[in-house]
Amino acid sequence: MNDLNKVSGPCAPDSNLYEYAVIRYVPRVERGEFINIGLIMMCKRRRWLRCEILINESRIKSVCPKADIALLRNQVALFSRRDVPAADLPVEETYRWLTAAKSAILQTSPSHPGISHDSMDNTFMRLLKELVE
Repeated sequence: MNDLNKVSGPCAPDSNLYEYAVIRYVPRVERGEFINIGLIMMCKRRRWLRCEILINESRIKSVCPKADIALLRNQVALFSRRDVPAADLPVEETYRWLTAAKSAILQTSPSHPGISHDSMDNTFMRLLKELVE
């Protein structure tokens, strides 16, 4: 095979277009302050969806000393449950449902696209480390 027949770059068959959003805890919605507590990521082509929550209690308490961590843990469970209305939807629709704009103490950032040339799990863990930990 000569170099003209090789496919590389963002259109390569082993590349995966994905979307991600950061999950935010907004203790007082009226102030607009937030703490990144998780990541949700989806790849339609691979029918892949992953979400992980990392609640750093000391970070949360430094911004909001009266934060109810038990209540927060209960509320973030929504992102990993499969008995919600989105359970039977394709991954891209589930992702849209979970990342829809909300005026609540749990919000997501705008959705961002990316292209992964690595495994989706490795890309997810890299983003989680960069944006949440």
